[in-house]
Amino acid sequence: MWNQVLPIRGDWKKLYEEDFTTDQREKIISSLTKALAVAGFKMEKTWGEVIEDRGSQITYSALGQQAPLEAKNQWDPNYAKRKTIKALLDTYIPEFSVRMGGATSIDITKPGIDKAYGIRKLRDLLGISLKEMIYIGDALFPGGNDYPAEEAGVVSIPIRDPRETKRVTETIIACLDGDHQA
Repeated sequence: MWNQVLPIRGDWKKLYEEDFTTDQREKIISSLTKALAVAGFKMEKTWGEVIEDRGSQITYSALGQQAPLEAKNQWDPNYAKRKTIKALLDTYIPEFSVRMGGATSIDITKPGIDKAYGIRKLRDLLGISLKEMIYIGDALFPGGNDYPAEEAGVVSIPIRDPRETKRVTETIIACLDGDHQA
């Protein structure tokens, strides 16, 4: 996840990556499995992968990556379940960053490899300022996986779900239409 691939003359070229080592990956996944057992959270029904290795980020999605939004919204509306899991992970793997995201997920990365890191990399690669960026996220609260973007100084717009992301994005584009030079 924390890598940058940009099209260069029609071809895609990886510019950097921050992947876990095999030992780090194994420690994170075993710690996550232990935290879930200790917390007592066992899902009866899941949709897709529950623990996803994204290379530089391991994501736990309680109901699975493909869970319907309605089920996700009902699982942990007050963040209590994920706060419990996060607190356990913070003690098991203090050398990593553990953040809540979305409606059911917890993201684990190397320290400092977060949305702020990605935004600064994008700023540097594109040669634009943070003031020229807009960030849209559903976890812009302290401890949320989108919060570092706001802390980095980018204008941040909180949203609830993918439908709202689409509406906000369409609104921004409509506001730029005619004013934006391609």
